[in-house]
Amino acid sequence: MKDEYDLSTMKSNRNPYASKLKKPVTMRLSEDVVDYFKSMAEDSGVPYQSLINLYLRDCVAQHRKIDISWDAKN
Repeated sequence: MKDEYDLSTMKSNRNPYASKLKKPVTMRLSEDVVDYFKSMAEDSGVPYQSLINLYLRDCVAQHRKIDISWDAKN
């Protein structure tokens, strides 16, 4: 092994995983929702934020649509 390396002669490569990086976002979630995923995280050993991401990724992969409708009360 050399004592010193000249890194100025190295060529840089684009990160092939850059398109798969996660984007930080701020969300407001109900306390019971967070508690639910934290409980699942304890059982599975997977961080709760990763579980939320996995669930949302599954929704994307399955093209799930949410049905939000309220009954009109007269």
